Amino acid sequence: MKSLRNIDVTSKRVFVRVDYNVPVDETLTITDDNRIKATLELIRYLLAHHAKIILASHMGRPKGKNVPALSLATVRQRLAQLLNQAVLFADDCIGEDVTKKVNQLQDGQILMLENLRFHTEEADNDDGFSKTLAGFCDVYVNDAFAVSHRDQASITGIPKFAPESAPGFLLEKELQFYYDSVDRPKRPLVAVIGGAKVSSKLAALENLLKFVDRMIIGGAMANTFLRSQGIDTKGSMIEADLLQTASGIIQTAEEKGIAFLLPRDLVCADKFDASARVKNCRLDQIPDDWMALDIGPETAKAYAKAVADAGTIVWNGPMGVFEMEKFMSGTQVVADAIAASPAVSILGGGDTGLAAKKCDIADKVSYISTGGGAFLHLMEGKRLPGVVALE
Repeated sequence: MKSLRNIDVTSKRVFVRVDYNVPVDETLTITDDNRIKATLELIRYLLAHHAKIILASHMGRPKGKNVPALSLATVRQRLAQLLNQAVLFADDCIGEDVTKKVNQLQDGQILMLENLRFHTEEADNDDGFSKTLAGFCDVYVNDAFAVSHRDQASITGIPKFAPESAPGFLLEKELQFYYDSVDRPKRPLVAVIGGAKVSSKLAALENLLKFVDRMIIGGAMANTFLRSQGIDTKGSMIEADLLQTASGIIQTAEEKGIAFLLPRDLVCADKFDASARVKNCRLDQIPDDWMALDIGPETAKAYAKAVADAGTIVWNGPMGVFEMEKFMSGTQVVADAIAASPAVSILGGGDTGLAAKKCDIADKVSYISTGGGAFLHLMEGKRLPGVVALE
């Protein structure tokens, strides 16, 4: 890929696909502006080099309709505050008015377009839509890692028509951290995988077995692995159709000499509720109809020990239902251990990022990805369509 630093952007129209899909509350106030802040380095670079900047993003899933609650106008206001500079706004992302505003841009000015997904052509990767957007720019930059696993107009379509294309600084950083952690890791490489379903991370688990030295399994997905080993997890969530697959993954790990860690004890509850009765259970002591909602204290201690001497840690998925205080302990112990480890630590986005913030370790790890889906896509050994399009 061509580096943006090797492209002369002076006085050029630079179309930057960012990911400003930020959460807002009922008053349309942004509750987490990290995705906006993550793009500031690139924007300031372009400003310093006197580019004409056009920012484009999606927000939510309006399905081709103009939904006021999903307007990027709120994001424009926050970006202007962070930059301490005016940010112009277009009420659409295509059309005569947008073309006029793009053509009137001066060096060092910023124009934010309205939500790309107000048009169905964005998700449909419509060539006409892509060509129209590409017509706004001299240089296309993809800085939206979180959606680079999508085959959509503003991700894979525009590069087909733009005069020049390059990755943004955030996209470069995401790729560098991931590939350094998997392709060129400091060993031992420890993968901590949690979350609800084996099915959602099956490809990632199978791919990581090519690289890791240890694999730690937590969350509800651990129940399926335990059941595959003949352990009755009673009322716990399992994926019965993946029992044989789970058993096969364990067998592959054993054959490769990979330490494959499963829970030794569990925090169980009589119902999936914050008011549930709770008890710590050994694997053979789970009451009938009770369910496992977190790893137990003995397991958490063992997992913490397993990451303590790691060279590289890749963490994707919580150890339990961390959103409920009663079932947060396992995730907290493992998170604290990852933060305390001298290892390079890379966290997948989504729930893992939320867990890191709730456990107060977000500033104590090497990197938290901005994109859960894209990060998982890489973990599966797949190339990101948005990256391939830039080559």
